[in-house]
Amino acid sequence: MTLLVTGGAGFIGSNFIFYWLKHHPEDQVVCLDKLTYAGNLATLVPVMDHPSFRFVRGDICDRAAVKRLFEEEQPQAVINFAAESHVDRSIQAPEVFLQTNVLGTQVLLDACCAHGGVRFHQVSTDEVYGDLPLDRPDLLFTEESPLRPSSPYSASKAGADLLALAYFRTYGLPVTVSRCSNNYGPYQFPEKLIPRMIVRALAGKTLPVYGRGENVRDWLHVDDHCAALDAILQRGVAGEVYNIGGRSERTNLEIVGLICHRLDVPPEQVVHVADRKGHDKRYAIDSGKLSSQLGWQPQVSFDQGMDETINWYLDHRYWWEPLAEDV
Repeated sequence: MTLLVTGGAGFIGSNFIFYWLKHHPEDQVVCLDKLTYAGNLATLVPVMDHPSFRFVRGDICDRAAVKRLFEEEQPQAVINFAAESHVDRSIQAPEVFLQTNVLGTQVLLDACCAHGGVRFHQVSTDEVYGDLPLDRPDLLFTEESPLRPSSPYSASKAGADLLALAYFRTYGLPVTVSRCSNNYGPYQFPEKLIPRMIVRALAGKTLPVYGRGENVRDWLHVDDHCAALDAILQRGVAGEVYNIGGRSERTNLEIVGLICHRLDVPPEQVVHVADRKGHDKRYAIDSGKLSSQLGWQPQVSFDQGMDETINWYLDHRYWWEPLAEDV
């Protein structure tokens, strides 16, 4: 099989490429990435000379370029990681999020239709569901939860999800959608919470926490996410949505405290700053459908995953230091 991975030079996409080449050595993997600020070609150095891998620089919004790539490679499946994904940036400049996340997804869907109904998987986020109250730990997002996005980013992802599912309903395109909780692990761009706190701690900078730091996220190791996506691509049912959660809820303040403890950072480096606009209170995923129907379970415990992640950033300064100047 030839698998087209869009956004493969980003955090989750690159980890997925490493995973797929390891677990499916018989397949060809083609990566299409625009190489925006969060797409780092250095991340793909370990596979650039792999005989089953090809990198193509390009924009999913470029209809002619996507058409040409489909004609060249004839992919049997597409997995779409390509997205603008930072909430703060979406608040400042919503237009680029709509352009890439919605219209870019449409270009890919049209190409899949034009080439005989290519299998398409849309990688989405639990943020499309909005948030849950802090005082109701019993509540979890299921695939049936209403979409209530809070930011331009999550609204754009919700729009892309609905568009993909509409192509299944209207054109019969074999589409699946996954919505994951917060990922962490190696090669994550240092604007995100965990790597940002690690690199700022190592630089002796303050560790800014929004509001009181009580916001809760469910953390999923990127390796577990990749295994879930594998299960969906292999055995998922067209037209279905699958939630992927790590079962590791932590407050933002707990995350920062853990990093401080691990790196021996004094507590006075932690500072509380004005809260983000429309800041979601709590995300929590019920991934029971994925577990019961496709047999997936998370394998990486949060403590193990955080230990490995912190060690990775300690050992890979050459990768993140050029990216962390403005973090």
